[in-house]
Amino acid sequence: MKPYAEMTTEELLRLKKELKAKYHDYQEQSLNLNMSRGKPSIAQLDLSMGMMDVLSSTEDLTCEDGTDCRNYGVLDGIDEAKELLGDMMEVNPNTIIIYGNSSLNVMYDTISRSMTHGVMGSTPWCKLDKVKFLCPVPGYDRHFAITEHFGIEMINVPMTATGPDMDMVEKLVAADESIKGIWCVPKYSNPQGISYSDETVRRFARLKPAARDFRIYWDNAYGVHHLYDHDQDHLIEILAECKRAGNPDLVFKFASTSKISFPGSGIAAIATSHNNLEDIKKQLKIQTIGYDKVNQLRHVRYFGDIHGIVEHMRKHADIMRPKFEGVIHTLEQELGGLGIGSWTEPKGGYFISFDAMAGCAKDIVSRCKKAGVMMTPAGATYPYGKDPEDKNIRIAPSFPALEELLVATKLFALCVKLSSISMILKNRELEAATAAETAKKAAKTVEQAAK
Repeated sequence: MKPYAEMTTEELLRLKKELKAKYHDYQEQSLNLNMSRGKPSIAQLDLSMGMMDVLSSTEDLTCEDGTDCRNYGVLDGIDEAKELLGDMMEVNPNTIIIYGNSSLNVMYDTISRSMTHGVMGSTPWCKLDKVKFLCPVPGYDRHFAITEHFGIEMINVPMTATGPDMDMVEKLVAADESIKGIWCVPKYSNPQGISYSDETVRRFARLKPAARDFRIYWDNAYGVHHLYDHDQDHLIEILAECKRAGNPDLVFKFASTSKISFPGSGIAAIATSHNNLEDIKKQLKIQTIGYDKVNQLRHVRYFGDIHGIVEHMRKHADIMRPKFEGVIHTLEQELGGLGIGSWTEPKGGYFISFDAMAGCAKDIVSRCKKAGVMMTPAGATYPYGKDPEDKNIRIAPSFPALEELLVATKLFALCVKLSSISMILKNRELEAATAAETAKKAAKTVEQAAK
């Protein structure tokens, strides 16, 4: 089929009637499908069930250094867990603090601490007239929710194929002392699946921010979440690059096992410079005596080392890969060549980013919902939930069974077609009305000139 923009209005109206009939058929099926959030499927959760058996009442819960994991203490995590996550995060174990189950909670705490107590002796953000954050878009809605919650002004920075627009980032942070940070998902980004190029990482490490308490919030959530064994994205390690550039304190690097073991019962970590770590520990020793060391030990005993994590993630990939390929194949089959949408084809991570025609995203998501398919709300991938062009939609293939996912994707494509036709017809009506008004004004001008 030829691109919709090249079709006559009569052709589009006929096609719209056919598509509406198909849409009605879907509605009659009373579907209840969900592509809204990046939750691991039951099959993925089942991969980690062996973790429940590595510790029992007869097990020795003592670490190599003699720490009894059942008791208080060890503020920054047991050494074995630091080594395991250090290898996963590609950093020295001495640069890590192990937390509870959620890296999002660590990021929230980091922002909250900056608000109330500042960063390494700087003025607490709550005492400043204005605090701003840079937000690569489209991006992770939960990042944006944290900064919005604290009343921090968010500034959109467009994503490119190699990461955030670094010309814009460099210019903004150098000129404005009120800009205190930037959110980053540097590998298989949420939602586009983009991995930052070597040049982008090096430019981040060499930033010259006006604010000495500016920090890069480097959320490497999908560092080991590849879809393929050999065709993988690789990322320069940011902490080492910052140290090389003479900016050792510039980055907070976050990660967790949330989509590796159990999302509700994983372990999370922050890796950063010695100066930052000491600053964090001042607050942390007031907040807690130590996080769940038994769970830390459980992860260490189950995975053993980084090789155990790599092998485990291959099993995840075997479940995820057919779903990603199925969605992308269906989109190509249903929408390819029509000129009404584009989508990413990531090599890892949890999402596919879809760009519809401007002004169509909310309508597409609404149509999907009315036919029984839940999508991430349109606008969620932008600060304040406001996509200025109303075109980006995040697709989350992980949770549904493959058969259900393909049905949901076909319905999604159908909604894209219907919404796009409506938008094209609406634009043509506006263009015709504008042309008529212009012609009317021109005729009036000629008439007045003749008099």
